[in-house]
Amino acid sequence: MLAAVLLAVPNVSEGRDEALVRDLASSVSPARLLDVHSDSDHNRSVLTVAGSQGELALALESLARRAGESIDVSAHDGLHPHVGALDVAPVVYLSDGDRGAAVAEALTAATYIGRLGIPVFLYGQLATDPSRVERADLRRGGPQVLAERIVAGDLKPDYGPGEIHPTAGATLVTARPPLIAFNVELADAGLDTAQAIAAEIREDGGGFEGVRAIGLLLAASGRAQVSMNIHDPEQAPLGELIARIQARATVAEAELVGLAPAAALADFPADLPLRNRRTIEDALDRSQSS
Repeated sequence: MLAAVLLAVPNVSEGRDEALVRDLASSVSPARLLDVHSDSDHNRSVLTVAGSQGELALALESLARRAGESIDVSAHDGLHPHVGALDVAPVVYLSDGDRGAAVAEALTAATYIGRLGIPVFLYGQLATDPSRVERADLRRGGPQVLAERIVAGDLKPDYGPGEIHPTAGATLVTARPPLIAFNVELADAGLDTAQAIAAEIREDGGGFEGVRAIGLLLAASGRAQVSMNIHDPEQAPLGELIARIQARATVAEAELVGLAPAAALADFPADLPLRNRRTIEDALDRSQSS
C-alpha cells in the first residue's frame, strides 16, 4: 500500500526578509516545498509542503528549530495575529481516508516541536478543550497575553514546556482538510468598512459557515483588506463571498494565500483580478514530475 501524501501549511512570522524566508523554506527538506507566499504587511510567510507520513513531522520540527533561532516574536510587527515564530503548523489531508495519518503526523510534530522547548497548543479538530478550537482565542492579545494566561493557570500547553518561549513564542498544531486563505482588497473604502464586512460574512456574525474574517489596513497600498480563512469552500463559494463584499464596497483585486483546491476556483468572477491562481493539484503534479 502506498503511503498517504499529506500536506503541511506552516505559517512563519516573517514576510519581509527574503533571504531569511528562503533559509526557512530550505529547512523542510527532504519534504517537497510546493509553494511560498510572503506578505510584508502581514509580516508572515505561508509555506506549503508535501510529504509522506514521517517526513512532514521531521520537516515541521526542522522549520520550528530554524524559525525559533531566527525570529524574535517579542519584537515582531505585522498585521496578522500571531503567537509564535512558527505560528501555526497544520497537517492537511486531501481525502477522508487519510485523516488518521494526518492526525498521527500532527501529534508527532507537536511532540517534536515541544521537545525544542517551544510550547504547543492543539486547535481545531485536535483541540483538547472547547476554548482552544479557534486560533483566534489562543492568539488574542499576542504572545505576551498568551504568556500571562499560562502563568495565571488559565491555559496549559498540550506539549512542551509549561511556559512560553521568550523569543520563539508558541506554536499551534492541528490536522485538517484543505482550507482557502483568501484576501480581498477594497478600492476606495476604509478600515471601518472592511471590519464591518468581515463581521457580516464570518460565521460567528451570522455569515457564511466556516468563514473566519478580519478587516485590516495595508500600509504598502493604503487599501483596506478583508482577510479570510474559508474552512468549507462548498458552504462558502468564492463567487458568493465576492458578491457579498461587492454589495458593500468596490473590490479592487483579490489574492489567494498559498494553494487552493482547483474546484474552489470554478465560480471565481472572470473579470476580477486574482493574484496567485496556483492550485494544490497543479503543484503536486509539478513536484512529482520534476
